[in-house]
Amino acid sequence: MVSRTGPRRSESVRLAVLNAADDLLVEQGFAGTTIEGIATRAGVAKQTIYRWWKSKVDILLDALADDAREALAWREAAGTPGEDLVAHLHRVAGFFEEPAGQVFRALLGHAQLDKEAAAALRAGFLHEQRERDLEGLRVIVRRHSGGEPDEATLVRLTDLLLGPLYYRVLVLGEQAETALLDASAHLVLELAARPAGPA
Repeated sequence: MVSRTGPRRSESVRLAVLNAADDLLVEQGFAGTTIEGIATRAGVAKQTIYRWWKSKVDILLDALADDAREALAWREAAGTPGEDLVAHLHRVAGFFEEPAGQVFRALLGHAQLDKEAAAALRAGFLHEQRERDLEGLRVIVRRHSGGEPDEATLVRLTDLLLGPLYYRVLVLGEQAETALLDASAHLVLELAARPAGPA
């Protein structure tokens, strides 16, 4: 059993709970993942979990946020803007195949039926990731075009970049093949280099 005394050990308990929730969701699905099961897998008492989270949805939201900060981070420049953009899209596509991506899918599905869960997902993970995506693409566009994109254009380019990937994976339930990712990156960079038109 994981010790629950002291701030450092409390962090180890938090991570044990998040990892247990990830594992159980992959193994048993959303409906089969319970607070009781998470507590048993993590080696902690249910009371410990309820001190920090009010539901399994809150646990999964925390697990998703932790995992995504690394998995969906935009990396430092390693090639041309186009190469770096395609590489990022491949990381996003790979994320959906990992346990954290399965947690994301499960939470999105549950959010369609639970307004409180939907609000928490949007205010937490989705908001954080949106900010990361906007800033990451801003850097790529700046390198590619030599200019600073206005905010409205950046928002549209971000939607164009990620929309096809999310649609293929989350709506059609298929993998996003390389040709789709390459085409999305190419289109976004082509549009980013064009002079801004009238509002």
